[in-house]
Amino acid sequence: MGGVCKNEICTCEITGWSSDGAGVTHVGGQTVFVPGTIPGERWEVRIVKVRASSAFGKGERCLLPSPDHIAPDCPAYPRCGGCALRHMTYAKELEFKLSRVNDAYRHIGDMDLRASEILGAAETAHYRNKAIYAVDGDLRPGFFRPRSHDVIPVERCLLQAEASDRAARAVCTFCRENGFAPYDEATGKGVLRHVYTRTARSGALQVTVVAAGGFGAKTAALADAVRRACPETAGVILNVNKTAGNTVLAGEFYSLWGSDTLCDTLCGAQFELSPMSFYQVNPVQAERLYAKALEFAAPEGNECVLDLYCGAGTISLCLARKARQVIGAEIVPAAVENARENAERNGLHNVEFLCADAGAAAAELARRGVRPDAVVVDPPRKGLAPDVIDTVCAMAPARVVYVSCDVSTQARDLKRFAALGYSAREAVAVDMFPRTNHIETVVRLSRSDMNS
Repeated sequence: MGGVCKNEICTCEITGWSSDGAGVTHVGGQTVFVPGTIPGERWEVRIVKVRASSAFGKGERCLLPSPDHIAPDCPAYPRCGGCALRHMTYAKELEFKLSRVNDAYRHIGDMDLRASEILGAAETAHYRNKAIYAVDGDLRPGFFRPRSHDVIPVERCLLQAEASDRAARAVCTFCRENGFAPYDEATGKGVLRHVYTRTARSGALQVTVVAAGGFGAKTAALADAVRRACPETAGVILNVNKTAGNTVLAGEFYSLWGSDTLCDTLCGAQFELSPMSFYQVNPVQAERLYAKALEFAAPEGNECVLDLYCGAGTISLCLARKARQVIGAEIVPAAVENARENAERNGLHNVEFLCADAGAAAAELARRGVRPDAVVVDPPRKGLAPDVIDTVCAMAPARVVYVSCDVSTQARDLKRFAALGYSAREAVAVDMFPRTNHIETVVRLSRSDMNS
């Protein structure tokens, strides 16, 4: 009988990657996923979980290491789920990510499309401008263990800005010293849920304390504690989130001190950001991504461009410098308000923003008799709903630019675009999230009856 058994130890050749960066091997005809390994290596692997069609192993001893295997530089790795690739060189990470992108286009999208290149990051540490800290039972900030809600305490995160770590520690210390318990998902009791931070390129910091309730007479003291620990703080915000689920930001927001928005600069434009505004987490790489999206949209001064899922208007404002007219659509009211203010702040008057989903935006454009020459989409990880793809194609733009943070859902959606007459012509990968298994991609599509 083939297959493997739990706790069995096997000597294995790692022959491939999984989509999340784990090594893949085969034992007795069964696929085994082994995190922390690299193709070409030989390992002694202990089987830790067996399923009907696959198994999961733990590398016990490396018998033949890859020249790209390195010692992880973070003591929380791999227990913390923030990073997945700290056991390999950055060059090997980029090789894995590019192969993952092209595998998705081939196997999920059933296309010959290949990403022509991957734009690696010059800086792979402390690049994130947004942090979401969970809190453990002892009021220590950290991040979730992979595929669980167990919090791994992290004193210093190599992905986050140092000021973010200080802010998270300050909030947790305040709660510990003043008797505010951590929120317990199982019982619904406790107060502190998360600490959510944004850091501007100037160094200014926005700190949002996410709690199940308020802090009463201690509210001002909480803001003071954050400001003492982080003098660069521009604003302290309280988000009272009473929801039973695991959504980080929900409910009401209250400004405790300073500004309720954070000012940052991207692509030469200034942006005011509320906690709910979507904004790319790696500004240096985001500028390279947006430059490629702008190149693919190819506005030359006389076009109308529709930017769906426009967030705070980052891509829209980049497009507005090149196009005759830009219309951004976003369903989050606070983000739309930010986008309008950002356009005004930057003196761009050829861009407008609709608070609407894709269908409603298309209906409004049709009512006005507006037909976009290009449509840019930058959806969340789940990708585009089929009716959104149908709506975009029905508008018959010459070009569609698809920006994605999940190449699997993008590849699925490109297949539907192809069935509706839009062929993917060119793709580029951008490493927005070094040391994690995530990758950003941008694809240029055009109607199949066009030459390019």
